[in-house]
Amino acid sequence: MTLNELIKNCKKNNREAQSELFRRYKDALFLVSLKYCRNVVEAEDNLHDAFITIFQKIKTYKNKGSFEGWMKRITIYKAIDSYKANRHIPIEIKNDLLEDDTTVLSKWVDLPLDALLGLIQELPDQYRLVFSLYQLDGFSHKEVAAMLQISEGTSKSNYHRAKQLLRTRITDINSTSQIKATEK
Repeated sequence: MTLNELIKNCKKNNREAQSELFRRYKDALFLVSLKYCRNVVEAEDNLHDAFITIFQKIKTYKNKGSFEGWMKRITIYKAIDSYKANRHIPIEIKNDLLEDDTTVLSKWVDLPLDALLGLIQELPDQYRLVFSLYQLDGFSHKEVAAMLQISEGTSKSNYHRAKQLLRTRITDINSTSQIKATEK
């Protein structure tokens, strides 16, 4: 069944088509959920909620743009909604304490994807969400601020703090790996 046929049948509430759509896209959307959620269980819940919304709103999809992109946006917004419902006071870091934005986490290349996602999941909520939206999904700080209902400055400082925390963890991992390699 082609994607257009699948979408058409899902719009008619065809359960087999919905099952097939879930089967085709669950892994990709689960990876999206993992970037925004604290752990696997939360990511699974988010995926479930996202698919419910996808099936409820599929009739509004106009076959313009990427269907997968449309589903990813729903998945991201579900995670953000969950964060907003459960968040506490966001932490704001003074910009003068942060490094220049041009520095990158160049050692990421050496980390497997699951290890990197694990490190991102360990970040505090406000840092993880800003980092994922800005760095991994390409939203601007202005867009991130609007989505999370924070100031643009808070978005920037949370992003920088997330990078600092990740940089520290990656350095720790690399140091531990080097020590183990020399002990052998």
